[in-house]
Amino acid sequence: MREQLPIFPLNTVVFPGVSVPLHVFEDRYRALVHHLLTISDKSMRLFGIVAIREGYEVGQHGVQSVHRVGCVVQMVSVEPYQDGRFDIEVVGRQRLRLDGLDTSGEYLVGDVETLPERQEAQPQALTEAARTRGTFEEYRRRLSELRGGDVLDGDLPHDPEYLSYSLAATCLLTLQERQALLEAGTTLDRLVMLRHALHEEMRAMRAIPSLPATEVARTSWSPN
Repeated sequence: MREQLPIFPLNTVVFPGVSVPLHVFEDRYRALVHHLLTISDKSMRLFGIVAIREGYEVGQHGVQSVHRVGCVVQMVSVEPYQDGRFDIEVVGRQRLRLDGLDTSGEYLVGDVETLPERQEAQPQALTEAARTRGTFEEYRRRLSELRGGDVLDGDLPHDPEYLSYSLAATCLLTLQERQALLEAGTTLDRLVMLRHALHEEMRAMRAIPSLPATEVARTSWSPN
């Protein structure tokens, strides 16, 4: 389905089913939050988040400055500050493809098409999900040993699609790797890509005695 949505470019990738806190301080995104607050139906407080391409500024380059595949999100909570800033929390709803970007208004507006997940046979998806979960548990164990304490802790969803999105948001990956996972056409493709990435990370752990102090992604999975 094609529609117009407000667009919020970020230096991060957001996935369906994942909740993300955002601090809003720029004028155009304050205007976006004010617009969302005028919508009485909270389930319709929707906008799109797309990741900014490295080396670009949105105002100068328009749609060329952002990745075309992003995520429709719902604003589920908002905390205003007296100086006009906001802390908000959003939950990813579904993937989108950005076909155009209007930069002339108070906030960015995009022509978007929502992207449903292509479905595979359920037994195959469940088998791949179990394999990927097992690889992640080994990755988490090794990373915890290197860090000297538990990391990436918490429950994971059982549904293969949301498991793939949750792991894509949780694992210590680059923006480019996360973007590739978001663009994967099927859950099965995403799970296979995740297992490959996790195996590469574990090979790096064996080769390097200590890891750089990368901050764990501050995201969490939400069923809403």
